[in-house]
Amino acid sequence: MSFQDDAGRTPAGSKPAEPVTVPPAERAVQPPAPGRNRPTRTAALWVAVAVGLVVLVMLIVFFVQNQDMITVRFFGLEGTLALGTTLFIAAVGGGVLVALAGGARILQLRLSNHRRQKTVGRAGMPQ
Repeated sequence: MSFQDDAGRTPAGSKPAEPVTVPPAERAVQPPAPGRNRPTRTAALWVAVAVGLVVLVMLIVFFVQNQDMITVRFFGLEGTLALGTTLFIAAVGGGVLVALAGGARILQLRLSNHRRQKTVGRAGMPQ
């Protein structure tokens, strides 16, 4: 037997309690307790900067540890670059491709939403 099953029972001979309705004004969200403030935008920005700096330090360590020169061939072009630089360029290129695909999808959804709003607006207009 669960707590909810037990709580739903009423003693023999008594009437079940009627649900209590709370007016909307009393349902307002309570402010946080005095020791528990919500994070601010400045705090979120500070955390983002700190995380960015950690990532930047890790990237610098990556470049320093991968300085071996390698030959890169691409569509008939040939050149020598440091391994770390080559991998970084490849990662940025992949990120650009993902950003382009995401941007195209967002544009597609916005156009679809705009067309839907346009047809809904026409349906409500008198002829």
